[in-house]
Amino acid sequence: MKETKNRTVLCGITTLEVTAMKQITSFTINHDYLKPGMYISRVDGDVVTYDMRMKLPNNPAGDYLEDNALHTFEHLFATYVRNTPLSDGVVYVGPWLPHRFYFLTRDTVSGADAIRLVQETLQYVLDFTGEIPGGKRQECGNYLAHDLEGAKAMAREYQPIMAAWTPEQLNYPAEVLTGTASV
Repeated sequence: MKETKNRTVLCGITTLEVTAMKQITSFTINHDYLKPGMYISRVDGDVVTYDMRMKLPNNPAGDYLEDNALHTFEHLFATYVRNTPLSDGVVYVGPWLPHRFYFLTRDTVSGADAIRLVQETLQYVLDFTGEIPGGKRQECGNYLAHDLEGAKAMAREYQPIMAAWTPEQLNYPAEVLTGTASV
């Protein structure tokens, strides 16, 4: 439990001074051992956050997702999942650091359906040709930073990992849990 006390500062603005903080779940994962896959990072109310680990974190080879490729993958991923029958259950898709994506859904989307959406997205990226959705200057704040072939390479690498992924694998493996917070 966190302990807090209020403190008033200049101009009558009240800030919150935190004296003790609980450890957040993602800091209890041993990132040196977490293998690529898809995991439930957290559940907040009716929103489920999936941690799509696409690369080994802290990897000694420095093998991470390339910025332009992950940007294109994000556009294609978001476009695909928001055009499926489950689109009302999709909250957010986006990269997080150079080794993973977050995929947030409502709890009305089952774990099996979330996995299936990812599997279908990977195939969509691999088959995609043409203009990147939302890739024009007026639509994208970094429209020059796209790499379709790089996005396809990401999908090719992640697809075998996700091909047989099951809902039972969505929990972080016990061997990577280093703290006391629950997932």
